[in-house]
Amino acid sequence: MADELEVSTNNLRLYIVGDIHGRSDLLDRIVDEINRDIEEFGSRESLAITLGDYVDRGPDSRGVLDRLSRNPFPTEYIALKGNHEVMFESFLYHNSNGAFWRELGGLETLQSYGVLINDLIVGKGVEEAANALNAAVPETHRTFLSSLKNSLTIGGYFFCHAGVRPNVPLDQQNERDLFWIRGEFLNSDRDFGKMVIHGHSPTEWPEVKPNRVNIDTGAFATGRLTCLVLEGGQSRFLFTG
Repeated sequence: MADELEVSTNNLRLYIVGDIHGRSDLLDRIVDEINRDIEEFGSRESLAITLGDYVDRGPDSRGVLDRLSRNPFPTEYIALKGNHEVMFESFLYHNSNGAFWRELGGLETLQSYGVLINDLIVGKGVEEAANALNAAVPETHRTFLSSLKNSLTIGGYFFCHAGVRPNVPLDQQNERDLFWIRGEFLNSDRDFGKMVIHGHSPTEWPEVKPNRVNIDTGAFATGRLTCLVLEGGQSRFLFTG
């Protein structure tokens, strides 16, 4: 069953940020955009939500976790877990998935922590790299990672990293699907019971469907980090580029 967090009130302005992937510079810029949005539309009870995939691919995963672990947003904040955090923790705590993680951006994360990757590039030195990473990751990052939620429900919205499996109730979703699912979810036109807000599957611009909204705009490669703003049944987008 999913580790679901439910926020009872929906009388909120929500700022939902897509996949950051090691781009601390874009995180700083989207925080600036949120501050400007609050100035323009006024201060009210607000909540920031990040949808996971904070590490890998981009150059500064460490910087992203530094910022997120101390809440850079001008609001309350809830962070969800993505599949890249799953891989990061697997390598950090269990010295596993090294070869797989390496191919999906793990080398960039190791470099951001000052871990030498020359041997890993040729498939060697996995244990040494895991030990070096353990020595480099501060307790604040570990605490942040352990605090991540699998999913979040607010009013008529369901927030998760990758998506949900059709025909399975939202409160019974499997962790792996919440972190990894693509085709069966992306190709489904069924009503999931709530509007699903997700990332994980990069698109050039936000993808708005009748049953879901995808805000992963491939920030690590495009320079476009997206924030969806939900307020009073209306929506708008903030972008870094």
